[in-house]
Amino acid sequence: MKKVMLTIAALSLLATSAQARTWADIKKAGTIKIATEGAFPPFNLLKGKELTGFEVDLANALAKQMGLKVVWVTQPFDNLLIGLQQDRYDFVIASHGITPERLKAVDFSSPHYCTGGAIVTRPGGPMTAAALNSKSVAVQVGTTYLENVRKVPGVKDVKTFPKDTDAQAALMSGRVDAWVGDKFTGLDLVKAQKGKVVQGELLFKERIGMAVKKGNSTLLKELNGALAKAISNGTYAKISQQYFGTDVRCK
Repeated sequence: MKKVMLTIAALSLLATSAQARTWADIKKAGTIKIATEGAFPPFNLLKGKELTGFEVDLANALAKQMGLKVVWVTQPFDNLLIGLQQDRYDFVIASHGITPERLKAVDFSSPHYCTGGAIVTRPGGPMTAAALNSKSVAVQVGTTYLENVRKVPGVKDVKTFPKDTDAQAALMSGRVDAWVGDKFTGLDLVKAQKGKVVQGELLFKERIGMAVKKGNSTLLKELNGALAKAISNGTYAKISQQYFGTDVRCK
């Protein structure tokens, strides 16, 4: 769903000469370091000091299957892949859309869910891409939502915000006509606001994956194996039902 603003070349320059921890290194240590944003409900969210959300529970379950303890790191979204390049953690799970551009800088796991960018507005507001003509739209900076809203002809003003929740707040306070964000995050907002907002059409679809440092094939293999096992043994479905009331894996 999201996209870092840094270019692939800039990310490559930030890569350290040190090697990322391989699966053998991590298994020997018994602990894996995982990074997320902590500001993207219901996928990852800090509630006080507690980190929660679908992606947090899923990553904890995968680590448990791999026999590892977890150390969580939270970073602003735009810093997550930079930190990965600098070996500050082993992998990132933060709703990164798998894009050709990103695949030049990092390696992605199999998708851990599928989603899309949806329009959310107040009742009577714009529900389609065509209806965004002459309207103002709020989006989180550095995301694929921003990129895709800019492709919609006739949008009067695109207002960017540091966090997705800031963009939602702009919609709720009437400072913009619509907010474009993740489909499931939008449904969560609609449910929480009870009739104050409604969800319109999808602007685009995308697959979401966990990111590891480019070339860390042994860790990627273990992550994909753990995800496949979680899907086959019902762990994934249980977590998905808890947060969304449906199975959000790619089908």
